[in-house]
Amino acid sequence: MPKLILIRHCTPKTPKGDIFLGQVDVPLSAAGVKEAKHLKAWLDKEKIGACFTSTLLRARTTAEIITEGHKVKTIPCDELKECSFGVIEGLTYQEIEKRYPKVAKGLADGTLATFPGGENLKQLNERVKLFLKRLDVLKPGDTALIVTHGGPLRLLVCYLLGIDAKHWQQIRIDRASLSIVETYPQMAYLTLLNDTSHLK
Repeated sequence: MPKLILIRHCTPKTPKGDIFLGQVDVPLSAAGVKEAKHLKAWLDKEKIGACFTSTLLRARTTAEIITEGHKVKTIPCDELKECSFGVIEGLTYQEIEKRYPKVAKGLADGTLATFPGGENLKQLNERVKLFLKRLDVLKPGDTALIVTHGGPLRLLVCYLLGIDAKHWQQIRIDRASLSIVETYPQMAYLTLLNDTSHLK
């Protein structure tokens, strides 16, 4: 059955360090481009049959770099966009603490279910479920890349493994990392999670 290689986009170029990007559309930084080239080198040994990517620039560029040399069409998917963080998009955590202390508390203790002015977990869930239908085109033996963001990737791992989505924040997936899920008719196996060894 299909093997899914899950990749979180590489480091983006941001105006002020580590911010809550959400759906803010930014390019990769110079470091991010270098990370993507390391990912490409790791993937050169794989026979890629399909590539699905978020439509946001940081993911699309990552996908374009890592599939160079592979005869594969990259399929942009709105369903794979990061969660919309609403009013806190583009802010650092320190800025959120000052402007939206209740939101900051919810982020810190994991109880925040809805981002003011943005999406809630249920909406993100529905988008990810909708994306899963795209995988029906894959054939046994195919290897597919899924290049997206932390939120959608965590939920994808939950769905593929049959883990309750409420545990999504307990799965760590770093930027420029890759994870592998091998799927079968009865179940799926997680064979690699949050690997960044290619960056060393």
